Amino acid sequence: MHRTRLYGLFVDAPRTEADAAVTFWAAALGATPKPDADGTYHALPGAAGTELAMEVQAVDDAPRYHLDIETDDVPAEVDRLVALGATEETRHDGWVVLRAPGGHLVCVVPVQSDPEFFTAHARRVG
Repeated sequence: MHRTRLYGLFVDAPRTEADAAVTFWAAALGATPKPDADGTYHALPGAAGTELAMEVQAVDDAPRYHLDIETDDVPAEVDRLVALGATEETRHDGWVVLRAPGGHLVCVVPVQSDPEFFTAHARRVG
């Protein structure tokens, strides 16, 4: 058995439009954007409440939304979601991109939350 939880909602914006997307979503949701070191991700703290992260991500692709599921066992969670009908798209440095039935992207990532928060809010599955 492993633990898992919905970690975050990501607004994927083409790089050329990412700054405008950050400005829009921050203003629309009343958040102060916090960029990462290279400006690829802009966290919007509190925009989706206290249990869900929300970020704008600059991508070299079409605009879309995707979800991140955090887990204490990435391979087990990927196997579980594939058994439910997802298909694997790609792997990156410890996380896996899946395509859920219906075509939506889901990233399975190692625990990103504070460990105590994760323990309190994750569900046991598998």
